[in-house]
Amino acid sequence: MDNLTKKDQPDRSKINMHEDYEVKYWTKELGVTREQLQEAIDKVGNSASAIRKELTT
Repeated sequence: MDNLTKKDQPDRSKINMHEDYEVKYWTKELGVTREQLQEAIDKVGNSASAIRKELTT
């Protein structure tokens, strides 16, 4: 039986552009605009490590 009092932990290894709080966090963390973040995701996928690598090279 499912335990409805437990919430799943968010997957911090992925960036979800559909969650405003995640977009706000990652744009601040990486020092980029929402558009730059979306372009990087379109190019390399939504893996946080791949995005970091893409935006810092």
